[in-house]
Amino acid sequence: MTLRVALAQVNPVVGDLAGNAAKVLAMWQQAAEHRADLIVFTELVLTGYPPEDLLLKPEFIAAGDRVLAELARSGPARTVAIVGCVGTGDAPPAEERWDVTVAARADLRNRAAVLRDGRVDAVYDKWRLPNYGVFDEGRYFTPDADPLVIDVGAARVGITVCEDLWTDEGPLAASAADGAQVIVNLNASPYHRGKRAERERWVTHHATRLGVWVVYVNQVGGQDELVFDGDSMLCGPTGTIVARGAQFADDLVIVDLAVGDLEDGLRGAVPDRTDVPRLDPVAEVWAALVLGTRDYCHKNGFPSAVIGLSGGIDSAVTAAIAVDALGAENVLGVAMPSPHSSDHSLDDAEQLATTLGIGFEVVPIEPAMKAFDEMVDRIIASGAPDVARENLQSRARGVVLMAISNALGHIVLTTGNKSEMAVGYATLYGDMAGGFAVLKDCPKTLVYELARHRNRVAPVIPTSSIDKPPSAELRPDQLDTDSLPPYELLDPILEALVEDDRSVADLVAAGFDDATVRRIARMVDRAEYKRRQAPPGVKITDRAFGKDRRVPITNAWRGDA
Repeated sequence: MTLRVALAQVNPVVGDLAGNAAKVLAMWQQAAEHRADLIVFTELVLTGYPPEDLLLKPEFIAAGDRVLAELARSGPARTVAIVGCVGTGDAPPAEERWDVTVAARADLRNRAAVLRDGRVDAVYDKWRLPNYGVFDEGRYFTPDADPLVIDVGAARVGITVCEDLWTDEGPLAASAADGAQVIVNLNASPYHRGKRAERERWVTHHATRLGVWVVYVNQVGGQDELVFDGDSMLCGPTGTIVARGAQFADDLVIVDLAVGDLEDGLRGAVPDRTDVPRLDPVAEVWAALVLGTRDYCHKNGFPSAVIGLSGGIDSAVTAAIAVDALGAENVLGVAMPSPHSSDHSLDDAEQLATTLGIGFEVVPIEPAMKAFDEMVDRIIASGAPDVARENLQSRARGVVLMAISNALGHIVLTTGNKSEMAVGYATLYGDMAGGFAVLKDCPKTLVYELARHRNRVAPVIPTSSIDKPPSAELRPDQLDTDSLPPYELLDPILEALVEDDRSVADLVAAGFDDATVRRIARMVDRAEYKRRQAPPGVKITDRAFGKDRRVPITNAWRGDA
């Protein structure tokens, strides 16, 4: 027996209920034209993911109910659709509601609705609610522990949602015990480096352990700091991935699978999707940054961007990403040299702009530096640290970029990387001023890898920007290594402290210098107040600054007890 299944990767917009429903309907109709028996959409596709505190608005929930009912009425009759949405159910009994794990609205469910023959035929409510990292589902939803297995033709299909997959026992095992031959899993799984291998391990594990087909369908697109990479997959009962969706792009994958047969084979006149090449690890990050930047700008009404070009590696990579995301005609680069800027910095900035084909302007900041010095000299001259005047330069540049943004409507894309954000090597209201921080979660060593990757595609970033020692150029002959260890040493320390929560003692035991680790740990702690005021940026690592890592600003713990 053959079941024709469509995997529908959609890029929704959070809160755009009607627009998201229109995307769902269009793919549903396309699948019906290909005579699909079943089409599977992504988690909360009608609301977009994550809808966050929109879920606390009763009118939003009511509007979602209406949109779902209309979608069911409008859909093609022959093809069954499974659609992620918000639902309501009975609140837990009063005697159970004292527990802090009960959500703010105890009636809300993270739901998968079965749409068939013009109606909502059945619903499944998510069993396991993640409440770690960037996930706050325990704040909004109440779980249910009832499996759902439906008949699609002669096939038995179990329905699960995202986190349900990430455990041995529970939802998938319960579906298989109820006779499911195919188990679908609706996802809104954000990207980070290495995530694909984790997902594939769980998918193949369940398929082989339970002897079922697993249909894994994931959202695509950028949402604030998150980016969803799609990369949906269909796994056969022997653990073979027989079809894949595109990475970082909308896609509709239609596959015939043999139900009740352990042969992992494709049947019928559908495109062969068994050998879709995957991006390499650095190309994957580049694609995530481009999609995250594009969607943040476009979904928030910014078709164009302005970037401060220093001639350095960070601004060069940011500009190249902006061009890939928005188009060269929609990017403006502005060089803002000071008396401390080297000649090659301005040359490199101009060469970059020319190669990328973006607009380019030069705005010297020496007049502003002199004006600021005259304004504050009486107050700060006596015993003032050099950093006070250095930061005035950065803030003068921030003022220029924000003025251009206000006048021309461009979003300011900041250029700082994760290494700098971690240790506070960035200026509040200066180089941190802007609307979106493209490289916010990219360590400096990764930025170099990204530059080399982009130049392999097409040589757009000047070699000198990659090869020269990094410098903020806020004083003569300044180098980053005046204040920081080399990035090749700094980044592993930061990864251990920030992403892995390793202690100072752990790092010293691993061979790092005690004094260096303690100094870096203090810098990370002191910079927390800066990071709270930074613009959002694309999550790339397993643990980004922001929702992923919630450390109190006022905090006396130093990790050396």
